Amino acid sequence: MAAGSALITPSAARVATAYDPVAPFRTPYKLNRLVLGGSKVPGSFDEKAVDCPFVFFHSGRFYLTYVGFDGVGYQTGIAVSDDLVNWERQGIILARDASDPVTRYNVAAASILRENELYSPGRLLKVDGRYVCAWHAYPGAGYEEGPAVIGLAYSTDLKRWERQAPILRPEDGAEWERGGLYKPYLVKNGDTFYLFYNAKTTGEHWHEQTGVAMSKDLRTWRRYPGSPIIRNGPAGAPDSRFASDPFVVTHGGKWALFYFGLSSADNKARDLIAIGDDPLRYAKEKEVLIDIGPAGSIDDGYAHKPALIYSKGALYHFYTAVGGPYPNDVRGISVARSVPWN
Repeated sequence: MAAGSALITPSAARVATAYDPVAPFRTPYKLNRLVLGGSKVPGSFDEKAVDCPFVFFHSGRFYLTYVGFDGVGYQTGIAVSDDLVNWERQGIILARDASDPVTRYNVAAASILRENELYSPGRLLKVDGRYVCAWHAYPGAGYEEGPAVIGLAYSTDLKRWERQAPILRPEDGAEWERGGLYKPYLVKNGDTFYLFYNAKTTGEHWHEQTGVAMSKDLRTWRRYPGSPIIRNGPAGAPDSRFASDPFVVTHGGKWALFYFGLSSADNKARDLIAIGDDPLRYAKEKEVLIDIGPAGSIDDGYAHKPALIYSKGALYHFYTAVGGPYPNDVRGISVARSVPWN
């Protein structure tokens, strides 16, 4: 149960659910352990840590793309599972390229075009016979060093990806995104593609917010002038400094934008949600969906970067868990769900 939630009786719960917009999106039952962590295999792309989950259903199995960190930079891997808990690593699907100034140190595949409905199986969609992945890349060595850009990549088999030139650069955007672009999440609605992404301001103590760009053909993109659509909250709010890493779905005639907030009050990260009537306008809900855990837990620092999928009567909410004191903290992927664990 999220921090500050009150205990209610079953009868009260039935009444509350009828008027509660957050009810279909809650996943209060944490597994309380990592389902994927740094491999600790010397020289492997994910030796030090894993991050940024994206989950989908394909050919009868579940797949999880994730970012691996080897101490130099990010690369993107994939894992497979039959039960959403036990994952088998399958290796790199998007690798850095030493000859390319954009991806010589980092390339992070953040999302693949997928069904919009939250309670669907979570299958991938093709465009002109190919899967479409949205990635971002930081130009410098190290952990998220320099102003990152966003691009697309295409594949017919989910193993070999043809990476295209960047489509969004921070210097072409507004002041709120000049410091660099973060996670892109690609959605198609009707004949329009929406690319949600968070970005940061310049300076040492930057802020992050979430905006969107639109395209009809995946080549020509127009930034939405109303961005950022998810802005920082007031002082003390859980998203007062960061409002980041969008995951966008539909359900019950509504659009739901899951994101994480980082509070300047305690420097902790938590998963949150905003709900709207269309892809561009959202109202934040005050409830914390995934809160940090108690001291000594896997997520006592950060519980953030949402990715969700539905299976067999349960909604699964994957997130990056960070626990322990910096710089010896442990970063990996965990999961919570809508029904208790057996």
